[in-house]
This record gives sequence, C-alpha cells and structure tokens, in this order.
Amino acid sequence: MATPPPSLAHLDGLTLTDSGIETDVIFGTGRDLPSFAVFPLLEDDEGRAILDRYYREHVAVAEEHGLGYVFETPSWRSNRDWGTALGYSQAQLDDLDRAGVAFLEALRAESTARGVRISGLLGPRGDGYVVDLVMSHDEARDYHGHQIVVLAEAGCDLVSACTLTYPDEGLGIALAARDAGVPVVLYFTLETDGLLPDGSRLGDAITRIDAAIDGYVAYYGVNCAHPDHMLPAFVDGGAWVDRIGAIRANASRMSHAELDEAAELDAGDPSELAEDYRRLRAALPNPRVFGGCCGTDVRHVRAIASVLRS
Repeated sequence: MATPPPSLAHLDGLTLTDSGIETDVIFGTGRDLPSFAVFPLLEDDEGRAILDRYYREHVAVAEEHGLGYVFETPSWRSNRDWGTALGYSQAQLDDLDRAGVAFLEALRAESTARGVRISGLLGPRGDGYVVDLVMSHDEARDYHGHQIVVLAEAGCDLVSACTLTYPDEGLGIALAARDAGVPVVLYFTLETDGLLPDGSRLGDAITRIDAAIDGYVAYYGVNCAHPDHMLPAFVDGGAWVDRIGAIRANASRMSHAELDEAAELDAGDPSELAEDYRRLRAALPNPRVFGGCCGTDVRHVRAIASVLRS
C-alpha cells in the first residue's frame, strides 16, 4: 500500500472540514444556487462575503478545539458539463477554479488552525444521487483530468472527489490525479441500504480501485448519506475498512429521492448527529477527517468537534 504523500500530514491528528455549503447558502442566506453550484459566488461582492463568512466560521471551530482543517474549494459543480450548462466557457471555469484556490489561500494565511490544507473539490459528471451517466475509468480519467491539472497548478495540496456513485468514475479520477502528481481523496455516497447508488458494495469499490492504482488514493471517505445509512456498509469489515479516513454525513435520514423532493430543509439535531459520529468512529479504525454534507452547517461541525475531543 502506498504511503500518503507528505502534504497529507493532517492525517496525524483529528481534522475538520466543511459542512453542507450548498444547503447552508440556499436556506441560510436565501441566495439561489442553480444546479447547486457554489462557484458563481466568487463573481460578486455579495457572493464572496457569503463564502468568507462560511469558511471563517468553520475554520474557527478547528482553531477553538485545536484541530486540523481542510478547506474545500467551491468547485463541486465547476466541471465541464455542469459549468457549460450554466453558461460558462471552459476558460471562465478555469479562472473561477483558480480564484477559489486563491480565496482560500488568503484565509489559510490568517488561520491559526493546525496543519491547514486546501483541497480542490471535484464533483461527479452526473447527478450525484442517481447513476444517470456512466463512464469507463478511461473516459473519467480524460473527463476530470483537465480540472485536476487546473486545481493542482493553482496550488491545491490535494484534490477530493465527493458524491461519487459508481467505482469507475472514482478510478478515473484517481488515475488523473496520479497523472498530475497530486494526492487524491475519493468520497462515495451511499443509499439507505449502505450500497452505492449503482448497487455495488463500498468495500468492493475500494478494493478494486486500490488494486488498479497500487494504493495511490490517500484515503477514502463517505459523504451525502446519514450515519444510519453508512454503518451497514462497514458491518462485514475487511482490510478495506482501514482505508476509510473521512466522514461527511447528511443531517437528514431521508433517502436521496426524498431529499430531492423536499421543499424544506431537514437540519436534524446537531447533538444527535454528533453522537452518530461517535458510533461511526467506533466502527472504523482510521477516521481522521470529519465534516458534514446536506443539511449541516457550522452548528453540526461544532457539535461533532466537541464529541471528537471528548
């Protein structure tokens, strides 16, 4: 198994990361985000102020608790298909990805949190909840490779891909990251039964990717599912469970289909979610990075940090 690159030294201790930025912005500020895209906020003063508030209040929790922090760039929807559908050219998307890295570099320079890293965030080519567009790993490598190079050259310490729904896209992203020489983290999402949306098992996906790329992936994570939906995936155990290094859970127990149809935000109970994280940490050997996903905000991250420190 390959050793994680030195730039991922934050794994030596507990580390926080972002929460559900999209739902936080939409329901917390009233700002519309077509296609759940956050990157357009970089284009105007109001949007940049929203991002500044969001990132500062999250990293402040890490500072308060003496934890590490990973900033995720606002680029989950700035890949070619989603970006062009929103009216952006590839050159504009590249410029906004670079601007997102520079924005976070300025915040990192002011932070007193331990071992702060900047992750270039990738999103799936398709929906993120539904397997609506399937690529081979070679197609995914080619598709995501351009954005990975842009983010790496802009100065990211690593790239992370969130809400992956099937193994081949994850493998293609890992191959493209290796081509660019940048560390990579892969987050898969799960359905209520603990399976990936394509019906495959998380353990099978991780085992297959690690074998194909000689363990180049620094670690794996699970995001955009409630802890109740994550725990069944870990029951059978196996060596692959050691590779789970990050958790970013939803606040709601609703399925992806139910969340898609929900007119109101289900923010759950931050204290209850934090206790669920305690259960997840007990079930996994090596989790180090903790944040949130849909429905979560800084209140949930603060509760999670308090539980982790206790």
